[in-house]
Amino acid sequence: LYFSAQEGILFFYHVKGLQYEMKICADILQPISSLIFSPDYAVLLLVTDQGTVYTYKPAHSGEAVKLLDACSSCFLAADFLAPGNKYCVSVTISGEVQVWFLEDGTCLSKLNIDVEVHVT
Repeated sequence: LYFSAQEGILFFYHVKGLQYEMKICADILQPISSLIFSPDYAVLLLVTDQGTVYTYKPAHSGEAVKLLDACSSCFLAADFLAPGNKYCVSVTISGEVQVWFLEDGTCLSKLNIDVEVHVT
């Protein structure tokens, strides 16, 4: 079980029977607004309240790596493009939809839908 706290800490709970162990996986120092696993569960996207997107690879137990930084408009949401975990799509508050290559954070495509986006 992965979850985040308001302080920007990513936690992992390993539950086995009636026993559990808690581990701190990453501390990104920004409140995390959403966690999204890739279809194969190899990569976890962390989207912050400030609009930054990080990747975390549970199998490697390393730190979260900053993938996308909020530019002129905060990233409101991000998700993987299935199948696989090579690409993700994001949307900004201003309505810009972008496709990203996860390996190096390269923006592959943009489309502005000219509508302010809100999460409900």
